[in-house]
Amino acid sequence: MNRDWRVVLARRLLLVAAGGLLLGLVTGYYGWSMALCVALYLAWVLAQLVRLHAWLKRQDFHEPPPESNGLWGEVFDSLYRQQRQHQQARAALQAIIDRAQESTAALKEAVIVMDRHGNLEWCNNAAQQLLGLTQGDAGQPVTNLVRHPAFKDYYDRGRYQDPLELASPINARLRLQFTLTRFGNNEHLMLVRDVTRLHLLEQMRKDFVANVSHELRTPLTVISGYLETLLAHSDSLEPRWLKPLQRMEQQSERMKHLLEDLLLLAKLEATAHSANAQPVAVAPLLQLIRRDAQSLSADKAHQIELEADPLLWLKGSEAELRSAFSNLVFNAVKYTPAGGHIQIRWWGDEHGAHLSVRDDGIGIEPRHLPRLTERFYRVDSSRASHTGGTGLGLAIVKHVLLRHQGRLDVESAPGEGSRFSCHFPPHQLAEPGMPACDTREADPTK
Repeated sequence: MNRDWRVVLARRLLLVAAGGLLLGLVTGYYGWSMALCVALYLAWVLAQLVRLHAWLKRQDFHEPPPESNGLWGEVFDSLYRQQRQHQQARAALQAIIDRAQESTAALKEAVIVMDRHGNLEWCNNAAQQLLGLTQGDAGQPVTNLVRHPAFKDYYDRGRYQDPLELASPINARLRLQFTLTRFGNNEHLMLVRDVTRLHLLEQMRKDFVANVSHELRTPLTVISGYLETLLAHSDSLEPRWLKPLQRMEQQSERMKHLLEDLLLLAKLEATAHSANAQPVAVAPLLQLIRRDAQSLSADKAHQIELEADPLLWLKGSEAELRSAFSNLVFNAVKYTPAGGHIQIRWWGDEHGAHLSVRDDGIGIEPRHLPRLTERFYRVDSSRASHTGGTGLGLAIVKHVLLRHQGRLDVESAPGEGSRFSCHFPPHQLAEPGMPACDTREADPTK
């Protein structure tokens, strides 16, 4: 039963005083009797303190506290109740942890828990099958256990929005997908999935598209050749056949561009990095693209402005970069009304190099932005038929940027135009091979 400690203390002090008075009545020395009783009480209190200190020093919290009476009995009873509550809460928490570990250990995906320094804390059974990790590796840096430069770069970069795909370090035939998530005090949780089957299916799709595209080139070339010959002698044809032949030639040209884009995309997907890592002068490349864009604009009279740093070069493939940058600029021309303004800007800062293509065209609704780089994704099918695009341009841009360690950002709103921005990290920059003239130039249409 819980009682107020003040009442218990008052009763004990009254007993000490009564004992002193009684002993003084017997001996006739009231002062010494009272002092003796107080001293005995203090000695008992000190003895209880020593018992409490000894119990705490043992640090065995499964052992109940000492028994006593009075105020110290209340203290020891309170400690015992708290000890029982703590044991019950700890048992319940341990049961939850055990159940979580048992369920996690049964997963087919590898689960790895790392501390804030990147050291292994815990892993399940699948981590041993997929990565060769064991509980005995606890305390070691995971970047030392999963030895791959791409994984270390992925971990150190700190941007985990997109997963990383690598071959298993213990079985090269397995393809694994790594996903990192931060939690707690900058600790990390890593989930590793076996995506070998998906990888094989994706590879089959790529091979099928590449093979079909390659095989279609020959019959398409024959068809285009005959159409060109017939149109060259259109004077000898009946007038009713002229328009169908012209439409057939337009569609064969569109099909030719589609096959070229499919083959280029298959080539880009074949490897993760550009094989031709040469210094590329971006400013003169953008000048050529701007001239081609002016020709494409024709009677639309777009105002195309170029501002580029001539001393800012990139490492990579000039052909791939030309394909990506021209797709962005030509798209701006296609989807900007006549007389519109298009701004191309190439600059650098402490974060790397950046290319932006801004237009004041028709714009794109926000719901379409996440899917723009998907193959054949159409914001509006009528727009595709009007512009004659293949639907692969932004997919090509995405893969070129990935091969050059870059990323694509898109900002757009209906009626407010669009801005496509390419960002390259500092280590992707190259030293200029030769000085170039300033490419800031005025638009001749102004």
